[in-house]
Amino acid sequence: MATSPALRLGSDDVDLATRAAWLYYEGGLTQSEVSRALGIPPARVQRLIARALRDGLVRISIEGPLSGCLRLEQRMLEIYGLEFCRVVPAMPDDATGISALGRAAADYLHEAFSSRRHRIVGVGHGQTLATAIERLPAGSFTDMTVVSVLGDVPHRVGANPFDVIHALADKTKASAYLPPVPFYANSPADRDMLFRQRGVVEAFRLAADATFFVFGIGEVSESAFLCRSGMVLPEEIRSVVHEGAVSELLGMFIDAEGRRIETELHDRVIALDPEIMRGREALAVAGGAHKAVSIRAALKSGLISALVTDEGAARLLVETAPESGVPTPETQPHVREDT
Repeated sequence: MATSPALRLGSDDVDLATRAAWLYYEGGLTQSEVSRALGIPPARVQRLIARALRDGLVRISIEGPLSGCLRLEQRMLEIYGLEFCRVVPAMPDDATGISALGRAAADYLHEAFSSRRHRIVGVGHGQTLATAIERLPAGSFTDMTVVSVLGDVPHRVGANPFDVIHALADKTKASAYLPPVPFYANSPADRDMLFRQRGVVEAFRLAADATFFVFGIGEVSESAFLCRSGMVLPEEIRSVVHEGAVSELLGMFIDAEGRRIETELHDRVIALDPEIMRGREALAVAGGAHKAVSIRAALKSGLISALVTDEGAARLLVETAPESGVPTPETQPHVREDT
């Protein structure tokens, strides 16, 4: 398991990073002035300040609501039946919005954890989710358990669910559970066999008791996470696209109306049945205008209670919203009861 920020930096470095950040953000000194005050090179000051921000030693609060984003948030709540929505400002064309989304999601997670309203937290995958946990302030929530709701992937990528769960346990000091299996089995028979293993059964039983879930929303394309991780082949993605899939939630493929499609991949996926999240606190983190179709489908599934997204996606989601909003729980089929 990964170590805490203090152990990664070393106690002396933590103290120095905190001092450098305090002088820079609170004292109003320039980096050159901090360098002279602490007697260290300017380049090291820059690295320490960046590290302090990344490891949660510094939290920046920007006051002053953006009326455009607030209006979009209100419309999203009304249209899609969400309990919470945060819309972050659009980024310039040459910049990524992942950092802004991650920081907003980190704020949500920090409040949820600090309230102590959840004992078990189910965690999915996603690059933006990984960024959110990176931005999460360090804390001590030793009475909380975090559990991966899906299996591992073979390649080390930023959105790897096990990397995410290790990082979250590191930041929160929570207990962590990881089902020791791949995200997708080679065959339905292999999946059935793996699901009978003791550690796997225990991990997924624990995940099924979670009262809070946090996860990303996947696109269905050859450039998406599942293909990049090597768990799903390009031809398999093309097949589910042909069947109408536009979005992926915890390995489940759904169509534009939020309905589970029929695909052999569902017989091989090793993940918690997303239907279990219905009626519980479920935070999805996803943005980008290119993801609007995938996000809309996920919202129409009725499984998501809270969303962190960006202005580009939210604007499209509002402008192209269906008149009737999302389906009620009674209209959605229950799926994958074997998990």
